Amino acid sequence: MKDLREFLKVLEKEGELLRIKELLSPILEITELTDRVSKLPKGGKALLFEKVEGYSIPVLTNMLGSEKRIKLALGYENLEDIGWKLYKLLRPEIPNTFLEKLKRIPELKKLNDSLPRVVKKGPVKENVIRDNINILDFPVLKCWPEDGGRYITFGQVITKDPESGIRNVGLYRVQVLSERELAIHWQIHKDGNHHYWKAKRLGKKMEVAIAIGGDPVLSYVASAPLPPEVDEYLFAGLIREEGVELVKGETVDLEYPAHAEIVIEGYVDPQEPLVDEGPFGDHTGFYTPVDKYPKMHITAIVHRDNPIYLSTIVGRPPQEDKYLGWATERIFLPLIKFNLPEVIDYHLPAEGCFHNFCFVSIKKRYPGHAFKVAYALLGLGLMSLEKVIVVFDEWVNVHDIQEVLWAWGNNMDPSRDVLILKGPIDVLDHSTNSVGFGGKMVIDATTKWKEEGYTREWPKVIEMSKEVKDKIDALWQRLKL
Repeated sequence: MKDLREFLKVLEKEGELLRIKELLSPILEITELTDRVSKLPKGGKALLFEKVEGYSIPVLTNMLGSEKRIKLALGYENLEDIGWKLYKLLRPEIPNTFLEKLKRIPELKKLNDSLPRVVKKGPVKENVIRDNINILDFPVLKCWPEDGGRYITFGQVITKDPESGIRNVGLYRVQVLSERELAIHWQIHKDGNHHYWKAKRLGKKMEVAIAIGGDPVLSYVASAPLPPEVDEYLFAGLIREEGVELVKGETVDLEYPAHAEIVIEGYVDPQEPLVDEGPFGDHTGFYTPVDKYPKMHITAIVHRDNPIYLSTIVGRPPQEDKYLGWATERIFLPLIKFNLPEVIDYHLPAEGCFHNFCFVSIKKRYPGHAFKVAYALLGLGLMSLEKVIVVFDEWVNVHDIQEVLWAWGNNMDPSRDVLILKGPIDVLDHSTNSVGFGGKMVIDATTKWKEEGYTREWPKVIEMSKEVKDKIDALWQRLKL
């Protein structure tokens, strides 16, 4: 699958696309309809707004807003299979014998085939705008009433490390300041921000490209919490087992997807003062206040003939990002299991905005094991931003909130099983006194052992006998209950 248009055909065939033919404004109205649809059971359908007030360009929202659609986009029924591919990239096994080396040849070929490829031309270059640039010629949405302006919300923000040259692709919100100026909201924990501060230290301008659309896998990988040394477009190639086709920029020394719908080229000058960005109605369900972020100057815009403008809505959950987060949770489970073999499963509920709660089940082997796992999780990449980690026994289904609350409430004594810590917090979290730094809580909701100070006899969970269950299972079918 090379582009967004091919994916739309797939969605239409699968009954996953709803064409909206009524005239709606990009100012608030598209958001309101999308928000209502995203809160339908299983996330509703993808929405293609064919008549956008003031524009001839259609707007696509909720593209990945269901488990079915994100599986269709990535091409996998079991997303953990993608995680094992990523594991092999990050933790390659060294062959010990000649036979093992021969066996590795197909894997190495797949890796080589997955590398991004620069091509001479692509559909995204069908139109090149260098003069009379106006980003508002495209139907950029204003999502919520008190937003500071219109926002590009589903752009692949492409930068390069000014020292190593390693590319990063991030999913950052981008506020429209004027016809040729944007504000880029890359948070302090993000790689784009690290590139910015390196460029500032070196006294260099920093080139930026923002790609909109293309193969839907590209929109996902921009959101994935990959290590800095892993190129997101290489990750996309590993998923597809085919390299992403890139073209060179017109005014920037960057490459971007040849089959994107729209690409904005420009630069950030770290010597310029930061600008006000926000407010913005974010995925927490609250407005994030005005803060200072870098200004991007647009030097060119390229786009396909009859482009489709891709956007996503964030706000009070659930929204489309629920399914982006779910995909990340499943894809990165193998890497967590590699580092922590005792982990059975984990869940970052969208209702907790992904960074407020982590429920993890473990195969407990020794006293204090739950705390050891929690400490380790807090040291793994963006898991360091988790605010509350609750650890359960292996038989607890951490995706079942009823079972989670039942086990949590019954197995936890606050005076014994709760630790209060401090550490980095998501900068969108408004509850802390300081931005990006605050308290954390670790809760041990596992069965307690005498070595952990439990002085009574731990009770058994109520379970029916197997014989009775088997008999009623057979009867259940006849009763049609």
